[in-house]
Amino acid sequence: QVQLVESGGGLVQAGGSLRLSCALHISIPSLISMGWYRQTPGKQRELVAVYISGGSTNYAVSVKGRFTIAVDNAKNMMFLQMNSLKPDDTAVYYCHVERLYSGISYDYWGQGTQVAVSS
Repeated sequence: QVQLVESGGGLVQAGGSLRLSCALHISIPSLISMGWYRQTPGKQRELVAVYISGGSTNYAVSVKGRFTIAVDNAKNMMFLQMNSLKPDDTAVYYCHVERLYSGISYDYWGQGTQVAVSS
C-alpha cells in the first residue's frame, strides 16, 4: 500500500526556516513526479514545488529563491527546505507523488503538516 508520511511542520517567526520531510513508502523509480502543495482555509490547494522524473524542478513564483525541493533516493525521502519564511507561507503542506503503473497514472497524498509563520 502506498503511503506518504510528512513531518517537520511547526510554528516559526517570519524570516526563519523549516524543513519538511516526506517518507515515501513507494518505489521512487516508478514515480513520474514528486512535489509539495499547500492549502489555506477557503482556498484551492496550490503547487509549491515539484521534482520531475529526470531531475528537473519547478517552483511557484511566490517561493522561488526561498524554498528548495530535494529527493534522497537511497532513503526514499523527499524534503522541502523553506527559508526566509513569510506569514503568507502559513498553510497546511502536503507531499504528493504521481505514479505510473500499467500505463495509468495515480496520485497519492500525505496527510498534511501545518506550517505557521508569525509576523
